[in-house]
Amino acid sequence: MIKEVIVVEGKDDVSALKRAIDCEVITTSGFGYPDDLIERISLANKNKGVIIFTDPDFAGEKIRNFISTRVKGCKHAFLSREKAILNDNIGIENAKPEDILQALKGARYESSEKRNEFSKADLLKNGLSGVGGSSYKRDVLGKILSIGYCNSKQFLKRLNNYGISRSEFESALERIENENEKGR
Repeated sequence: MIKEVIVVEGKDDVSALKRAIDCEVITTSGFGYPDDLIERISLANKNKGVIIFTDPDFAGEKIRNFISTRVKGCKHAFLSREKAILNDNIGIENAKPEDILQALKGARYESSEKRNEFSKADLLKNGLSGVGGSSYKRDVLGKILSIGYCNSKQFLKRLNNYGISRSEFESALERIENENEKGR
């Protein structure tokens, strides 16, 4: 059971969540935000906590940012694109119940404090930016760390804002290297 209220984009996402878990949900209605949306999310966050769980696409990220800049202290859950795609449609509604549960269990708080644990140098040093295959490596690392896929600038922001520790980061990188060694 997830105690927090989960924020999703639409009714189909609610149906997918209900197949996976018994939970309370608030929908944003895509970009057609109801007038009281932020007020409802703020109240839910104060009373039970909130997990923002939007689609792994541009629109979902825009909605996530809209909410998180207005309601501080929310958790964020991310689903990989390949687990959210059916035909050419990307969305939470396409995910299997076990993938939804895994994403929700990996939800992380966004820190309100400015944190600079990681820098661009960390991304460059570890092949996460500026080299061939860096996009793929960020995707794999984002899955392991439960922070989703994004460009290098956003990835750096997530590393710092979602409380990723240096040891957690290095352990995830080591896991990728070990899997690559096995694949050779």
